[in-house]
Amino acid sequence: MPVRGRVAGVEAGRGHRGGSGEPLVLIHGFTSTWPIWEPILGRLEASYDVLAVALTGHVGGRPVPEGRSVSMDLLIDGVEEDMDEAGFQTAHLVGNSLGGWIALELARRGRGRSVVALSPAGGWGADTREEARARQLFIRGHAISKRLVPYADRLMARPRLRRALLSQMMVHGERLSPARAAQSMRDAFATPIYFDLMDAILRDGPPQTLDGISCPVLLAWGTKDRVLPLGRYSQRLRELVPAAEWVDLHGLGHVPMADDPELVARTITEFVARAPQPASAPA
Repeated sequence: MPVRGRVAGVEAGRGHRGGSGEPLVLIHGFTSTWPIWEPILGRLEASYDVLAVALTGHVGGRPVPEGRSVSMDLLIDGVEEDMDEAGFQTAHLVGNSLGGWIALELARRGRGRSVVALSPAGGWGADTREEARARQLFIRGHAISKRLVPYADRLMARPRLRRALLSQMMVHGERLSPARAAQSMRDAFATPIYFDLMDAILRDGPPQTLDGISCPVLLAWGTKDRVLPLGRYSQRLRELVPAAEWVDLHGLGHVPMADDPELVARTITEFVARAPQPASAPA
């Protein structure tokens, strides 16, 4: 059984912790929040001590510390702090989109027992059409949200419209509750570091190397991902992590947890169960 102890971030309202077993950390994507994992939390908590973190500079996350600029390192450091507060020296790391990139970087720092990266970001090259496309996608999304956010509850109350409005992120947006869908729209628009982080990623560029990852890695990609289509954004990551396993999530979108919770949870748990036990397994 894990040693629970005091988890300051959770007590302060950042993130969620539940379940028991080996430690497992869930890392959401850019402009998202930890409740995006709710469709699979119960399945994971049946076997693992799950910490769903709230990224720095995002709604529900810790603010950007005074004197620090927005960067990927800032977000990675924040997740490390969350792990430290939870008593997790190492953990199984599961990340979606930007969270997948963060999970891979944490594994480079020696914090991972395994990594499951769901449609991870960072697979574009610097100064490429793919980089420019990803940036424009989020700029356009912010502009659209600005017009729609005041009507979010009304719009998301209708299943067909909910599916249409969320179709960029998932195939079956209607499977999210109206309240969760509306809140997700508001949270994304209100992300404090929305443009600062985009600028920082453009300035600093995608990862040049992911050497040093010693734990097992699974790259899992929705075949209907419209944000980071696997044909345009996966190959470079496969080259950066040549030992990684690969799985197609057939018919699922960029944020697959709501599209098919059972499949995504099974993909995670089956891979994590095959990871070797650490020589010393602190909680």
